[in-house]
Amino acid sequence: MNANIIGTGSYLPKKILTNYDLEKMVDTSNEWIVTRTGIKERRIAADDEYTSDMGVEAAKKAIKDAEIGYEEIDFIMTATLTPDYIFPSTSCIIQKKIKAYQAAAVDIQAACSGYIYALSLAKALVEQKVYKNILIIASEKLSSIVDYKDRSTCVLFGDGAAAAVVGLKNKGYEIKGVSLGADGRESDLLILPGGGCRYVPSHETIDRRLHYVKMAGNEVFKHAIRKMEFASKDCLKKVGLQEEDIDWLIPHQANERIIMAIAKRFKNLPLDKVYKSVIEKYGNTSASSVGIALDELDKEGRVKNGENILFTVFGAGFTWGAAIITKRG
Repeated sequence: MNANIIGTGSYLPKKILTNYDLEKMVDTSNEWIVTRTGIKERRIAADDEYTSDMGVEAAKKAIKDAEIGYEEIDFIMTATLTPDYIFPSTSCIIQKKIKAYQAAAVDIQAACSGYIYALSLAKALVEQKVYKNILIIASEKLSSIVDYKDRSTCVLFGDGAAAAVVGLKNKGYEIKGVSLGADGRESDLLILPGGGCRYVPSHETIDRRLHYVKMAGNEVFKHAIRKMEFASKDCLKKVGLQEEDIDWLIPHQANERIIMAIAKRFKNLPLDKVYKSVIEKYGNTSASSVGIALDELDKEGRVKNGENILFTVFGAGFTWGAAIITKRG
């Protein structure tokens, strides 16, 4: 029996940062941002609202949607590149907050691909009956690492969280298959240099602004399209489906141009079946973006029984992946 996503949830902070707000902060314009990225606004966590807090809110919704108790969760995985601390893990902090003390807990760092990496691990562990109900969370406070003096990156990112419960219960979405990949040779193209053991925090690293995201945007764009297409078609092959069998496409919500470039690589897929409203409303929320999209699409009730959803993601590392899920009747 294949594992299923038996519950989903998401959370977005209340504060909205619009393109017009950014016009007052850096040399940019609403027209330029919308044309280049498709983003109109993004959510920003409060100063005292952290990755674990957002993850908890998304997790509560997913567990309620799964119709199980907190005591039935036996593993918590949190995908994040903005943990509350380097250690302990954000998963352990979330475990404490939801009082799921019976659960194992670990963080996953695959940048924007984290949700799909976590989904792959959860699928394998549930199907091998190592664990029964796995809570996967993707939560990011990207505003904490964005340089609001760098107009090339600060327009892109927002904060938010998504969660899903993976189990064998016959409901939700069957996880048909997952394809993952990575290439560390390009790791310097999208990076947070400071904060690890290589550049420990100091007056020098702060003055050099090494604790903010650095990105070679054009190069990342080219790699993202190629690898997301490759992962998608590899995943289709693994599960024995054709491109025509895909009913919905949920790409990583990084940039509308990337989303549309990926959509054009699939035969006969109507544009209204390419889910991209997350990028417009929330910006790039990294690991949580596809999870937020799935939760919103599910709550809208637009996915019919038996329809196939294809996720495709790309992130720093580089990492990438794809997954195919099918709506259960």
